[in-house]
Amino acid sequence: MAAKKRWSELSRGRRGALIAVGAVQVALQLAALRDIFQRTPEQINGSKRVWVAASFLNFAGPIAWFLRGRKD
Repeated sequence: MAAKKRWSELSRGRRGALIAVGAVQVALQLAALRDIFQRTPEQINGSKRVWVAASFLNFAGPIAWFLRGRKD
């Protein structure tokens, strides 16, 4: 297992990659939350509360919402 590094010890490219991945994760979550709150309960597979909680599970929650949470 690699030793933990401080932010200042990371290369510029690695820092940029981490910021980009974090931005994508936040954007996915915000998009999922916006979509959840704009839909009626009839347009959702399951409970809004459960999907809101699931949206906080890194990338998996928002992706699951877009794949399985919405009724077409």
